[in-house]
Amino acid sequence: MIRLVVLDMAGTTVDEGGAVYVALHDAVAADRVNVGSEVTEAAVQEWMGTEKRTAIRALTEAASGTVPDTEAVERMYVDFRARLSTAYREAPPVPIAGTEEMFTELRRRGIRIALTTGFGRDIAEPLLASLGWTTGSIGSTDSTVDAVVCGDEVAEGRPAPYLVFRAMERTGTRSVDEVLVGGDTVVDLRAGTNAGARVVLGVTTGKLSFADLEVERHTHLLDSVAGIPALLDRL
Repeated sequence: MIRLVVLDMAGTTVDEGGAVYVALHDAVAADRVNVGSEVTEAAVQEWMGTEKRTAIRALTEAASGTVPDTEAVERMYVDFRARLSTAYREAPPVPIAGTEEMFTELRRRGIRIALTTGFGRDIAEPLLASLGWTTGSIGSTDSTVDAVVCGDEVAEGRPAPYLVFRAMERTGTRSVDEVLVGGDTVVDLRAGTNAGARVVLGVTTGKLSFADLEVERHTHLLDSVAGIPALLDRL
């Protein structure tokens, strides 16, 4: 029986129009260490869903052949955060269709919900506030979800399983056989697989299609997280 559903944010439960892709690309491409270098769309996609400083470091190295120092990474991260903030102000993110109804149904069934993200807490908290999503005591129906775990709160972000494990810890979930992990990127699926989750779910509300996701290890693919209650009925 699934007792915990662990879901990604941007592209999985939150529609932010792909702004994170653009902000990440532009912050790295604009930095002086990458002058004359190309940050490709394929490279950005490869690192989507990962912790953002890790992504910046990897994209810089891929584009320039130079491993950036901590100061350079932090400079690009600050630029990324500013670009993303501007994009979210101009086009506020919204819940992906059916997400909030899905949350309500899982709550009704007594299933705990955790959101995980490659964002740091400094980006995730304002985003959640803009959506009106809250966290509260475990199992409380007064809050939207039971826990939020950010990429800068674990030793290593996706595809490592630590975001999932921290979500289990925070919700008092002891067995990975009771966990569904869902997301819209390759690293979401890899993190769920690495965690040993009973259900590893890919959704196509982000940039990737069924064809893109089905080549990765998974247990299920859906159009969106809105289909999770029906999926649980079939398990």
